[in-house]
Amino acid sequence: MNFDSPQLLIYLWILPLVSLILWLSYKRRLKRIKLWAELRLAELSTHSLSQGRFICKSCLLLLSIALLILCLARPRWGFTWKDVPRGGIDIMVVLDLSHSMLATDIPPNRLERAKREIIDLLEMLQGDRLGIVAFAGVPFVQCPLTEDYRLASLFISQLSIDLIPIQGTALGDAITLAQESLIKGSASDSQGKAIILITDGEDQGNNALAAAAAAKKEGIKIYAVGIGQEEGAPIPLPAGGFKKDRNGNVIISRLDEKTLEQIALDTEGVYVRSTTGDLDLDQIYTKGIRASLSDGSYGETRKKIWYERYQWFLGLALILLLIEFFFRDTKKIQQRRNMSKNSQEESNYTSKHLKTT
Repeated sequence: MNFDSPQLLIYLWILPLVSLILWLSYKRRLKRIKLWAELRLAELSTHSLSQGRFICKSCLLLLSIALLILCLARPRWGFTWKDVPRGGIDIMVVLDLSHSMLATDIPPNRLERAKREIIDLLEMLQGDRLGIVAFAGVPFVQCPLTEDYRLASLFISQLSIDLIPIQGTALGDAITLAQESLIKGSASDSQGKAIILITDGEDQGNNALAAAAAAKKEGIKIYAVGIGQEEGAPIPLPAGGFKKDRNGNVIISRLDEKTLEQIALDTEGVYVRSTTGDLDLDQIYTKGIRASLSDGSYGETRKKIWYERYQWFLGLALILLLIEFFFRDTKKIQQRRNMSKNSQEESNYTSKHLKTT
C-alpha cells in the first residue's frame, strides 16, 4: 500500500494534542463536580462520570480522526496498466499589453488581433499545455500552464492594457519570466518547451537578445509573431486623440521586425508577421513547434493506474464517529433506587405503627 498524498500524514501529530485536550477536559469536569455539587444532589443523582467510559469514548474519537487523516492522504493498493496519450508540448504565450498595441494599423487594433491569434491557437492544440505571460513595463503570469483550454480562453478575454499600470515594452523581462514559468511548471512527460512571443517588437529594455540566449541554453525555442505594419500608426488615447511626445508631435508606433527576427533566429525558432488569416499560426505551430517532434513522440504510453481505497477508511471513520456520538461517558448508580427502597420501607413501617396504635 502507498499514498497519493503522503505529505498529509504529517497531520497525525494532532492526535497527541487532541488526547491532551480530552484528558484536561475530563479532569476539569471532575474538579467542577467536586467543587460545586452539593451532598444532597450527589445523593439524588442517577449517573456519575466514568473514567473507563471516558477513555473508551476518547479512543473512538482519536481513531476516527486518524482514519480521516489517512483518508485525506488517499491510500491505494492494487493497480492496472493503461495506455494513455503521451504528453504534448508546454507552450507559454507572451503577449504585449503596452499602449502601442492599441494602434489600428491591424484592424480592429493590434491587441484585439493578438487575442484572436491566441484563440485560434487554442483550437489547433493537440493535448499541449498552454500558459500566458502578459507584459508592458513589467511582466506577470496571467495564466499558468494548463490543459484546460476553456480556462485559458477566459483569461484571454480579460486581457487589457489596464491590467498593467507600469507602461513600457520590457521584452527581455517577459521572456525571462516565461522561461522560468516553463521550467517550474513543465510536466515530466512534456515533449518540449516553446515560447510564442506576440508583440510589435518595440523593446525598451535592451536585454531581449540576452534573455533569448538564456532561453536557448534551456532548450526553449521562441516563435515570434509581429503585430503591426512597418509604416506604423498613431496610438489612440481612451479620452480621445492620439498619444504625443513632449514636443506635441503625434507618436507613430511601428513594427520592429528586426528585433523579433533576431530573437527567433537566435533560439532556432520562427518569425512571422500577423495576417488576417491563420497562415502564420500554421507556420508556427504545425510547421514549427509540432514539426520538432519525431513520429515516435506521438501515440500512447503505458501508465500504472492505482486503485484508491480511501472509501474504506472514510466509512470506518463515520461508523466510529456515530458510535462515539451515542456512547455515554457516565455510568448509572444505584443510590436513587436504594433511597427509594428505604423511603418505601420507612413508609410501610409508619403505616403499620399507626394501625397498631
